[in-house]
Amino acid sequence: MTWKSRGFEQPSKSVVSRNWTLLLCIGCFCTGMLFTNKMWTVPEAKSMPRTNVIEEEKLNLVAEGCDTRAKVMKSEPTDVLGEVSKTHHAIQTLDKTISNLEMELAAARAAQESILSGSPISENLETMGSNGKRKYLMVIGINTAFSSRKRRDSVRVTWMPQGEKLKKLEEEKGIIVRFVIGHSATSGGILDKAIEAEDRKHGDFLRLEHVEGYLELSAKTKAYFAMAVALWDADFYVKVDDDVHVNIATLGATLARYRSKPRAYVGCMKSGPVLAQKGVRYHEPEYWKFGEEGNKYFRHATGQLYAISKELATFISINQHMLHKYANEDVSLGSWFIGLDVEHIDDRRLCCGTPPDCEWKAQAGNICVASFDWSCSGICKSAERIKEVHRRCGEGENALWSAVF
Repeated sequence: MTWKSRGFEQPSKSVVSRNWTLLLCIGCFCTGMLFTNKMWTVPEAKSMPRTNVIEEEKLNLVAEGCDTRAKVMKSEPTDVLGEVSKTHHAIQTLDKTISNLEMELAAARAAQESILSGSPISENLETMGSNGKRKYLMVIGINTAFSSRKRRDSVRVTWMPQGEKLKKLEEEKGIIVRFVIGHSATSGGILDKAIEAEDRKHGDFLRLEHVEGYLELSAKTKAYFAMAVALWDADFYVKVDDDVHVNIATLGATLARYRSKPRAYVGCMKSGPVLAQKGVRYHEPEYWKFGEEGNKYFRHATGQLYAISKELATFISINQHMLHKYANEDVSLGSWFIGLDVEHIDDRRLCCGTPPDCEWKAQAGNICVASFDWSCSGICKSAERIKEVHRRCGEGENALWSAVF
């Protein structure tokens, strides 16, 4: 049997057939690739614009939404700022109204307490009622005690006008001067009766609803400012000790320069050490509140003489029941103003020394407002020496009556 009869071809023909088959496959593959590329690119070119159009429409919708929100956001700030401004104005108006009502309430309480207690100050309240709108330059409160009769008399014969001149000082110059004192522990006792008799003679006392005592000076200071601001509408309220010499005209001219400052705190500013040791003068029982031992107090005016504006006096009057009292009255006053927008004015003419210091300054044309001895925290033996201080350092009586504030 031959190879052909068995179904097999010759070897040469089989080889040629395989080569052509390979070439045919490659050709078909290339043709398919070409055909596929053409078929792919055609729909791609047609479908992409549709996709872009759809996406652009979506973006436009989103953009329009953003524009709408932007417009709302642009209009909202203006509306919000307007509402905030209106609210702030309303709060300021309400705050001012409340402040005025509190001042009127404080004045009414002071009047009621004075009338109920039968204090001589009720006569002053009647006077205030007839000319309540009278504006004064300053109220000078002279801190005194039951045992200081000689000091008071020495002040009366030196720098404090008496009788008709005291009334003239109030009417023409707008200056009120009063000795400030409270009551004894046994109200209506011999000490109170002695003060009442002295007041009937001179008419120069401001009686407080306060029990006298050296350790109660901070409470007395609060009571004084509360009572004074209730009785007299003044630019300034002054506290001075009864062993200090004062030139009233110079004091008035000095304070008049600070009328434009609504929260003025005027005095000789100091920052003394906090004394923790018991038994020493000016001991501070609450020394631990001021930090480590050896620290100093915050800046405050020395207690011999200082002045505060009406706004600060009103603040004390309204908040007197919650203001903390330290052992030393001048420290207490300074602490009440911490945290407030207060202008501390350090004027060294309010704390001159006694002659020759104040005398030399007067000769140089720089008359002192107040004179005292630092070693005694006042004029040493003031009842005997204040006349000499007045003669050598006083501004002269004509200076007061010719002064224009």
